[in-house]
Amino acid sequence: MSEPIHEGRTASDAEELREQVEQTRHELGQTVEALADKADVKARGQAKAAEVKGRAVHTAGELRHKAAEGAARLRDGLPGTVTEKASRTAGQAHAAATKAGHIWDEKAPEPVRAKAAQATRVARRYPALLAAAAAAAVWLVRRRKR
Repeated sequence: MSEPIHEGRTASDAEELREQVEQTRHELGQTVEALADKADVKARGQAKAAEVKGRAVHTAGELRHKAAEGAARLRDGLPGTVTEKASRTAGQAHAAATKAGHIWDEKAPEPVRAKAAQATRVARRYPALLAAAAAAAVWLVRRRKR
């Protein structure tokens, strides 16, 4: 009879081979996972979008903070009389607007109020149209004065 091919191998050689096979399987699994991650374009895109969003939020926070600091420096640099007068004038304007609103509600006929409310809705919905109409009105007034 012929001799077995693995005649010189022992039980420890077989165990060593099993460990090598197991190690190779483990490495192959890791390689497949890495390739799958690279192929998952959607997940990579979402991760990149989250990163960009995080940077944008951070930058916006910094800009908001700088604007607040600049406004505070500007406010602190103004003489007290200017700040007080501006505050007083803003309060008076608010009070006058509130009073005008109450008078409007009491005195204006319902059809007029309804048309005004409709015009307000249109103006809010189409601010560019409002700006164009205002510019045309200013142009007409200036033209008539000449």
